[in-house]
This record gives sequence, C-alpha cells and structure tokens, in this order.
Amino acid sequence: MRSPLLRLLMWLGVFGAGAYFGIRHHVFAGTLAVWLSAIATLAIYSILYRENVVFRFFEHVLVGLATGYGFYIVITQVLEPKWWNPLALEHKWYWVFALLVAAMFYTVYSKRWSWMNRLAVGTFIGLAAGYGMVGFVTELAPQLKASFKPLWSHSAPYVQANSLLFFITIITVMSYFFFSFEQRHPVVKGSTRLGRWLLMVAFGAIFGNTVMGRMSLLIDRLEFLLHHWLRIFGGA
Repeated sequence: MRSPLLRLLMWLGVFGAGAYFGIRHHVFAGTLAVWLSAIATLAIYSILYRENVVFRFFEHVLVGLATGYGFYIVITQVLEPKWWNPLALEHKWYWVFALLVAAMFYTVYSKRWSWMNRLAVGTFIGLAAGYGMVGFVTELAPQLKASFKPLWSHSAPYVQANSLLFFITIITVMSYFFFSFEQRHPVVKGSTRLGRWLLMVAFGAIFGNTVMGRMSLLIDRLEFLLHHWLRIFGGA
C-alpha cells in the first residue's frame, strides 16, 4: 500500500504536469492564480471531512508563506527604513547600538554569555510593562470615566433605560468577581447570580460574533469558487 506522502507526491506531480502543459499551450495561462487559489481553498476546507495529508501539506505551506511574508515585512518596513537608512544614509552612527542590543537576545544559545540575554529580556519586559501602564491610562481610564453615567436626566427614555441597564450590569458583574467576603446575603447572592447571567450573555454575543466572522470568510470563499473559478454566475 502506498504511503500518504507518496500519494501526495504523485498528485502534486500530476498537477505540476498539468500546469506546465496548460501554460505551454495557453490553456489557462491567465487563470493559473485562480486555479491555485481554488485548489488551496478546497484543500484547507477538506479538514471539515477529516484530518488528511492534503490539509496538513497546505497548512504547512500557509505557515511557510506567512513566515516568509513576515520576514519580508520586517526587512522592508522595519529594519531598512527605521534602522539601516538612518545608519547608512543619514550617518546616525549611534544606531549601531540597536544591533548590539538585538544580538544580545541570541546569546541564549551560549552558556557563557546567556546572562546578556537575560539582561536584554528583562529590559524589554520593563519597557513593555511601562507601555502597558500608558495604555491602561490612555485607553481604559476614559472607559472608566464613561461608565459613570447619570441614572436620571432629561434625555430620551431609551437613553435613560440604557444608562440604567449599564449601571446594573456594572454593579452585578463586579459583585460576581468580589471574593473578599462570603456572599451569603440574599441581595448579594441575587446580584452575583444576575452578574453571572449577564456575563453569559456577553460571552454568547462574543461567540456569535466569532461564528459570524467565520461564516463571512466561508461566504467569501464560496463566492470566489462559484464566481471566479467555476464562473457559474457570470464570472469573468
């Protein structure tokens, strides 16, 4: 019995030969990218049937392409404009220290110089913590301020109802996460129970949004297969 790898190589050989003769004789030279995209789409969605070698192969191809593209982005959008050009073209010699700091990360592979890696990692963890605090102040603090809404105002009734629902949600959800004392009082028990249900509603909405996002991706792929590949609905 042939191994799955051998069967995969055979199918790739058949596809390669077909692609070669198709391009040579101008059968589908203009639509080769469409055929490759369609084959990759069907191969990825074959996981819906069961785990198979075709899916694993295209999964590794996707990971490899993503890694290569990420490496390209790092070179063209980070290293070249933000480090090499200031160093080589603008003659800012002090940017060479950035190379030295980056090289310290790779000392983790040396027992003798691994302490440099810990120094560099510790420094960047401290910087990340500082940026995290800045993000908390600039992003979460305005949200905390906006949560203090007036319960009674001269606004429209639906605005007042929204403010009241917002207030109840905050109080009940926060009471659910307050573990400093035993929640024995009936009022506290009711508040935590309502907060748990409101959390379930929020998680359900997040899950539904995730499902709808996946469905939109599926619809996009189906539209590509039917319109651009099979050209069923007047595709060009």
